[in-house]
Amino acid sequence: MYDFAHCLSDSIEKITHSICTLEFENNRPLYDWILDQSNVDSHPQQIEFARLNLSYTILSKRRLIELVGKGYVKGWDDPRMPTIAGMRRRGYTPEAIRNFCSRIGVAKNENLVDMSLLEHCVREDLNERAPRRMGVLRPLRVVIDNYPEGKVEEFECPNHPQNSGMGSRKVPFSRVVYIEQDDFLENPPRKYYRLGPGREVRLRYAYIIKCVNMVKDDKTGEVMEVHCTHDPETRNAPPPDGRKVEGVIHWVSGDHTIPAEVRLYDRLFNVADPAGQGEDFTKFLNPKSLETLTSCRVESSLAGAALGSRYQFERLGYFCVDLQDASTKKLVFNRIVPLRDSWAKVSEKENR
Repeated sequence: MYDFAHCLSDSIEKITHSICTLEFENNRPLYDWILDQSNVDSHPQQIEFARLNLSYTILSKRRLIELVGKGYVKGWDDPRMPTIAGMRRRGYTPEAIRNFCSRIGVAKNENLVDMSLLEHCVREDLNERAPRRMGVLRPLRVVIDNYPEGKVEEFECPNHPQNSGMGSRKVPFSRVVYIEQDDFLENPPRKYYRLGPGREVRLRYAYIIKCVNMVKDDKTGEVMEVHCTHDPETRNAPPPDGRKVEGVIHWVSGDHTIPAEVRLYDRLFNVADPAGQGEDFTKFLNPKSLETLTSCRVESSLAGAALGSRYQFERLGYFCVDLQDASTKKLVFNRIVPLRDSWAKVSEKENR
């Protein structure tokens, strides 16, 4: 019945080119014969091409249904799913997807397209259009001891460093700021240019600060708070004495941040070709494909961010406001892609 329905419905609907995957190549003579024998006004042309296979995911509807039905993902619009709804919720732009399709083209040979190409297209597009913001995913409290209590300054920060037409926004600064936990180490190794005991670092768009002390948890020994001093003469300017400070880190003001939940999405599978591993493909699911952080802090300019709006969190990656779970009372961000391809080394190891 398919052989009859396919060609006749194409003709009735005035389809000019019927695009099929390679397994329908043998059906083409029958497709043409039925149309020739039916004396129809429109005779579409059937063209076959190779199925698109994308690494680290699957595109088979049968297997995607299994992922949804058995709860491995949270529905067809789960941001890890290779569906239009999933990519839209993840934050992929239509322009990036069209660019990806244009680059891979249409082929006759089966091949596995690297997911990194799609992610590159997304980065390339968002680098041009996404306004910059500062957000801290794993906050570490920093107290600037020589900064006056109760004082608040505002720094004019560009929305895009290469596009002045996108304007700027004001970012408040106060005695207490939050930085990323990874931007402080008690015993930093060589070539670590971030904060550590006795070390200096620049807070982006603001001052140079120097670590003078730290507060640890009595039981775990974990650093809970860092005490610093700031150099007032380095307000968004180089040190007047000419000393070099190589590290620049992002931050948010402790008194002016907004709490946010951030979902760090990664690739759905931890092998490049899960479909080629046999029927039990679910054992290759990446257990770290979703990490949810609930204690994040973002700058105050993100208050009221529209659903689906996309931003670059400086030094971290591209993020969008979730279309389902975010609201005016709760900000939820999905990581679209990190700034760099974190899977490049994984691919290198697999190819050795």
